[in-house]
Amino acid sequence: MTQKIIFLDVDGTLVDYHNRIPESAKTAIKKARENGHLVYVCTGRSRAEMPQNILDIGLDGMIGGNGSYVEHHGQVVMHQMISKEDSKAIVDWLHDRGLEFYLESNNGLFASEHFRDAARPVLKTYALRKGKSEEDVKDQEAEDALHGLVYNGELYRDDLNKVSFILNDYQDHLDSKEAFPNLEAHTWGGRGETTLFGDLGVKDITKAHAIEVLLKHLNASKENTIAFGDASIDIPMLDYCQIGVAMGNGGPEILKMADMITDDVEEDGLYHAFEKLELI
Repeated sequence: MTQKIIFLDVDGTLVDYHNRIPESAKTAIKKARENGHLVYVCTGRSRAEMPQNILDIGLDGMIGGNGSYVEHHGQVVMHQMISKEDSKAIVDWLHDRGLEFYLESNNGLFASEHFRDAARPVLKTYALRKGKSEEDVKDQEAEDALHGLVYNGELYRDDLNKVSFILNDYQDHLDSKEAFPNLEAHTWGGRGETTLFGDLGVKDITKAHAIEVLLKHLNASKENTIAFGDASIDIPMLDYCQIGVAMGNGGPEILKMADMITDDVEEDGLYHAFEKLELI
């Protein structure tokens, strides 16, 4: 059996919208690795956002920060961070605009002064859009939705992968692109102008680029790669890998371009795809 190298997005792919890992997904990963395949998570999350229940599954490594960080068997293969000067400039810019934010690093998610209160309704909206009920989110706090949040931490930092900030208006995202042309600007939490967050990260960093770096490190071929995802940020990864699998709960853009569509994350989609692809 040819060894395959498998890349799994986390939110909406490996974990459901209640942040739970289906037991079938754990079984699929365990069996695939027993069969000699390599399994990595490939996520927008930084390392500090990876809860123990994901790390405990048993993985060969991770790609984090949407491609800024690559780890294999505990060894850091690549870590590209925002410069200290840019990090300070972003914090000052966000403060000047009155935008609340959190700084994403492998050492934690460092929240701005009033982030907890500002994020409460925004993260509830995000959870509702992802399928949670009003009852589910009634008492949800920011730290329930974002693993690794740190309050009252140092905000001028030199260890940042990415910065996420709450949009008061879509114009905030457009202005961030203009203010920081040397950085990568994206949005998340919705489509088009319904989006909730803006983010800023290292230029030209994608999940696909990080996979390329890892394959070079492993001296492995792209022909043996399989990627799983559910969102438009995952499209370059699915496009780059030999086989791109979209979860049934994925957005219309990724469903349209995927080589294969499996079931929803909550309907054992990962397990069924691993079976179909003869990984287990």
